Amino acid sequence: MKIIRAKDYYDMSRKAANIISAQVILKPDCVLGLATGGTPVGTYKQLVDWYNKGDVDFSEVTTVNLDEYRGLPKEHPESYWSFMHRNLFDLVNVRPEAINLPDGTNMDAKAECARYDAVIKSVGGIDLQLLGIGHDGHIGFNEPCDVFELGTHCVDLKPETIEANKRFFDGNEELVPKQAYTMGIKTIMQARKVLMVANGVGKAEIIKKAFFGPVTPEIPASILQMHPDFILVGDEEALSLI
Repeated sequence: MKIIRAKDYYDMSRKAANIISAQVILKPDCVLGLATGGTPVGTYKQLVDWYNKGDVDFSEVTTVNLDEYRGLPKEHPESYWSFMHRNLFDLVNVRPEAINLPDGTNMDAKAECARYDAVIKSVGGIDLQLLGIGHDGHIGFNEPCDVFELGTHCVDLKPETIEANKRFFDGNEELVPKQAYTMGIKTIMQARKVLMVANGVGKAEIIKKAFFGPVTPEIPASILQMHPDFILVGDEEALSLI
């Protein structure tokens, strides 16, 4: 495990983007595992800036996203499909056919999870997986539970996750989807490199628990202690307790 301390959110975003751009430059046809949420937005903004300057080229990159809400059409402004197009895909030269996300409109959970696992296998696995971390230690939508989930699966979102996400749905909890498709822990752990971004004092306690406490499915991110090439980039506030 490597920990990179950044001064602030901007510095964190730039340092994370530098790691991703280096991956693309070293292996132009790499597979990037991508994440949504507020934390990676600055990283994507930096990558777009470097793309516009001609410093990084996404034309051979394949992407696979961590998760998607179940039951939400991709055109919905709060779908992760829309989020990724708004923050990255529509702003760089990644090929549309090389973009992969779980299909939230497929209500056959077993079939969709099997399909997405097959997609990840067919592209040769993930070279670099970008992650955030939830206040309870969830990664993707792998919520605290009794076991580490392996492959792509359908998750019933916990009340605290729904509460955290309602700000994206006009503050209305009733509009927040109650289930999601997410990559499993095994899939994430099979990525050749894992990069986590974390910012703000609100993440300090869970960072300490996840990476300086026991490995337990009750804190899903703690399994990353076992990954052979895991990098945590955090700002001073997020890393203030370690």
